[in-house]
Amino acid sequence: MPIFESTEKMYEVLGGLFTMLMQNQEVYTKAKEAGISILFQIHDPKGQIWLDPDDPRHVICGAHDIKPTITMTLSGDSCHAFWLKKLSLPIAIATGKIKSKGPIPKVLKLLPMLKPAHEGYPEIARSHGLPVD
Repeated sequence: MPIFESTEKMYEVLGGLFTMLMQNQEVYTKAKEAGISILFQIHDPKGQIWLDPDDPRHVICGAHDIKPTITMTLSGDSCHAFWLKKLSLPIAIATGKIKSKGPIPKVLKLLPMLKPAHEGYPEIARSHGLPVD
C-alpha cells in the first residue's frame, strides 16, 4: 500500500512541506533568482504539485496551466523517502525512481537550499501519522 492513502493526504502533507519551504525567505529568493518552476508529477497516488516562485501562491496542488522548467516524475513513496533523506536525487535519477525532464544542473544547484525541507519533513510526516523510521 502506498505511503499516502489518497491524493488529498499527499497534497496535505507535501503541500504543507513545500509551503513551509517557500516561506523560507532565503529559499524563496534563490528559487526566484534561479527562474525555475518545478512540477512534481506524482503517481501512487496520482497528483501534481507545482513550485512556482512567480505565482502568488508559490505552491499549487493539482492542475496548473504553466510550462514547468523542470518536471520530476516519481511515486509518492519515492517522494516520501527523498524528503526523509533515505533516497538521494542523483541515485534516484540513475536508477529510474525519479525521472527528470529539464535542465537538471539547475535542480542540482538548488539541492543545498532544500536543507530546511529535509530537516522539517520528519516532523510533518509524524504529525500526519506517517512512518519516518
